[in-house]
Amino acid sequence: MTVIEHVGFQETIVSDNTLKSPAANMANQVLNPAGWPQPKGYANGIKARGEMVFVGGMIGWDENFKFPEGGFVAQTKQLLKNIVAVLKEGGAGPEHIVRMTWYVVDIEEYRNCLPELGKVYRAVMGRSFPAMALVQVKSLVEKDARLEIETTAVIPD
Repeated sequence: MTVIEHVGFQETIVSDNTLKSPAANMANQVLNPAGWPQPKGYANGIKARGEMVFVGGMIGWDENFKFPEGGFVAQTKQLLKNIVAVLKEGGAGPEHIVRMTWYVVDIEEYRNCLPELGKVYRAVMGRSFPAMALVQVKSLVEKDARLEIETTAVIPD
């Protein structure tokens, strides 16, 4: 197993398809089995120790419960900003996220937006790529919501 130190915003490829963190205080490690290609946009696993912050299912509306114009990508951007705001309340940031579960109502809509989603994700979350799962669901509680994301973060000891 190859263990990769994770820094969120400043990962550096060292050798042997691994990443090394320049930040000594990051306790979270990205886990990637030896011989596996480096995943793009997520991690296969994260090893973490510290104080946990759980963010409930966030959707892409603003603090006034209004969805932005622009569909899936616009909702994703607002949703990620909402996650960052909740993390901040718990003393965490995107670099502390160890797991995200995405629930989408249309997997094809998600797939068709991937290039734009990558840009929006990096703009809000930086280069923090936690373990992720993506699930298509029949619907969400808020009928205009296109997606919902649950997040777990660990602030290192």
